[in-house]
Amino acid sequence: MTGSPPSASRRSAIEPFIVMDVMRAAIDREQSGGRVVHMEVGQPGAPAPRAVIEAARAALADGRIAYTEALGLRRLRGRIARYYGDAHGVEVPLERIAVTTGSSAGFNLAFLAAFDPGDRIALAAPGYPAYRNLLSALGLEVVEIPVDAGSRYALTPTMLENAHAQKPLAGVLIASPANPSGTVMTPEALAALVAAAGDLGLVFISDEIYHRLVYAGAAATALQFSDNAIVVNSFSKYYCMTGWRIGWMVLPETLVRPVERIAQNLYISAPDISQKAAIAAFDATEELETVKAGYAANRALLLDRLPAIGFDGHLPVDGAFYVYAPVRRFSNDSVAFCRRMLAEAGVAATPGPDFDTQRGHGYLRFCFAGTQAEVAEGVERLSDWLR
Repeated sequence: MTGSPPSASRRSAIEPFIVMDVMRAAIDREQSGGRVVHMEVGQPGAPAPRAVIEAARAALADGRIAYTEALGLRRLRGRIARYYGDAHGVEVPLERIAVTTGSSAGFNLAFLAAFDPGDRIALAAPGYPAYRNLLSALGLEVVEIPVDAGSRYALTPTMLENAHAQKPLAGVLIASPANPSGTVMTPEALAALVAAAGDLGLVFISDEIYHRLVYAGAAATALQFSDNAIVVNSFSKYYCMTGWRIGWMVLPETLVRPVERIAQNLYISAPDISQKAAIAAFDATEELETVKAGYAANRALLLDRLPAIGFDGHLPVDGAFYVYAPVRRFSNDSVAFCRRMLAEAGVAATPGPDFDTQRGHGYLRFCFAGTQAEVAEGVERLSDWLR
């Protein structure tokens, strides 16, 4: 064999998705015979709804799992369009909907279709780490804007205007309910931010993957306030379909064909079997609401017990299935703290620097999407360990 091994590209030198590293360490512990309570990865502990599984079985029995149109099966896109009318009173033609391989592909498609290298995109900090990592890998400049209790941990028009005045932005990406905080923007706050972005000529991207997982208030869609917003959603969270890798986008008309062209070349189409199964997810509300009630019970348990253990001062938990909890009483290094917590207590959680590189060392994120027995066990293990 000749030649030297290839070196990694500069664009690949992005930060790791720390939660996945934590999950790997937790699995290593389990492989060695240790018990782990998983509160790190944001995925439901419940399986996909029965109707989804039956639809997948029917698709397999049919025998042919094929490519679909790059934008997705028209039956699924039509069902998604109906959802927006039923849930939000918004008319969205199926022609503006793209089915994607999870929301992750949706963000990639949005970034590739809407921005050019060097464009500056505003994000809230703390926020989902893959946003900034993907943007950086694509040659886009990430502008992280710190948020706090004064704005209910959400971006405001003034924050956006100030960041744009310092150096022009090309776009802004928000999430409501948010990860890791679980906070939900009020409809009024979301409307004001959408309007401000429009006035500044910015592309507005709304991450709505935790919609329908709201315990306090109501989550509005950006589509209620603008036809120009890019909305990304997923079947992973409320619909319990993480491993099926299926999500969707609602696009402005001007970006439909660009997204379609990129999707054709990037992955051809989302998985056929997952698309067929996802159609049934919208009719599984009774089963999914039972799962959500379990999250609500887990949320109540954590909000009651965590402060007593010492994780006090957490952010509002309006939605999603996370508590972003301060760890400063125990450590100034949440990465090291989470490593010890896994090794000594058998509880896996995600350290704050995954979500906020500047202030995250004082926080960690607990996911409460597991079963009630698992979350209760996690709390007991933490209480015994920190006693």
